[in-house]
Amino acid sequence: PKGVINDWRKFKLESEDSDSVPSKKEILRQLSSPHRRDNKDSRERIRRKMSVQEYELIHQEKEDERCLRKYRRQCMHNMHQKLSFGPKYGFLCELETGEQFLEAIEKEQKSTTVIVHIYENDVEGCEALNSGLACLATEYPTLRFCKIRASNTGAGDRFSAGVLPTLLVYKAGELLGNFINVTERLGEEFFAGDVESLLCEYGLLPERKIQTVQNANIEEEDTEL
Repeated sequence: PKGVINDWRKFKLESEDSDSVPSKKEILRQLSSPHRRDNKDSRERIRRKMSVQEYELIHQEKEDERCLRKYRRQCMHNMHQKLSFGPKYGFLCELETGEQFLEAIEKEQKSTTVIVHIYENDVEGCEALNSGLACLATEYPTLRFCKIRASNTGAGDRFSAGVLPTLLVYKAGELLGNFINVTERLGEEFFAGDVESLLCEYGLLPERKIQTVQNANIEEEDTEL
């Protein structure tokens, strides 16, 4: 794109030294310039001069490559900063009361997705879902993962053992996903990848672009070495 090209040109100019290096066109012009062939000293000076110019030209090309790699790393770093902007969590948070439950839903930043597991310890599948969400919390640190016992929500009659484990997904106070009795979908034994697939199926998890950018940075560094 034109904007990217202009940015690259600006970045390159800022990275260059004040000393200019002859272009390929200029070197070819000098090579084709008429000189007296019978003057051995003159030919030797020209040969030495061209050797220096050729060396500087090759050196400049290498500098251009390094400058381009540096520019690409900077662009990817900026992208990473934009993608990772916002609060970070990275763990499964225990909500103790119905008030905390409401605050997690209503007072969280509008751009943050809140995933809440309503559970009871003696209900099958709840422990597996807690383990899966704890793993996903580390993979998606910009999402808030929470859990709360049904008896602590203040609406325990709505969350009987028959509907547990229940997984609720909110964003900006709006309910986006409501998965009642998750074991009916995933079975009694499941893992973090199964929970992730379920949420991705309904578009409730962001694409893992940040991780892609980080991998690209590593590949760039390896290439430069």
